Amino acid sequence: MRTRVGEALPPLEIEITRTLVVAGAIASRDYQDVHHDQELARRRGSPDVFMNILTTNGLVGRYVTDHFGPTAVLRKVAIRLGAPNYPGDTMVLTGTVEATDGHTATVGVIGDNGIGRHVTGTVTLTFPSEGAA
Repeated sequence: MRTRVGEALPPLEIEITRTLVVAGAIASRDYQDVHHDQELARRRGSPDVFMNILTTNGLVGRYVTDHFGPTAVLRKVAIRLGAPNYPGDTMVLTGTVEATDGHTATVGVIGDNGIGRHVTGTVTLTFPSEGAA
């Protein structure tokens, strides 16, 4: 895979639905009530349930591998959360290739929603040698 420093990945819009928030929490075995119970989330000071970090981590990984294709292998995903993702909002992921070294690339990723920056991070991935099966 050929890529260059400064290459921008196309933006990806992700609708934040209640189903996505709850299913992501269940799939990652995160049973904290703030990710599935609206009333308990409100009692804890949140306006609604909100996405967990593991779901965000998966979406960031998906964003990068969707761009680079099925032969790209995630080696490291490092993220920091900011503004919560609530149902009814949209998160827009954008990314830029920050470094390349042989068959390795590092991509900076940000995700913004209607209330601010939800995620900031970097993804390191490798590509097979050209001509490798």
